[in-house]
Amino acid sequence: MGEFSIFHWLIVLAVVLIFFGGRRIPEVMKGLGEGIRSFKEGMSGTSHTPAPPAETPPAAEKPAEEKK
Repeated sequence: MGEFSIFHWLIVLAVVLIFFGGRRIPEVMKGLGEGIRSFKEGMSGTSHTPAPPAETPPAAEKPAEEKK
């Protein structure tokens, strides 16, 4: 009685689709994956932080024309 059959899993899937809808499920799964990854990194003591974006040098300014 403690085991889930395929029928039980289909009911769970239907309930999840009703609550979240088809468009939101990928967002929820992505958040869950990131949370699990963060938890694993925290447990192992390593931290992988993404490198900051490379800074682009400021564009060369044109010399201001003299006002007459």
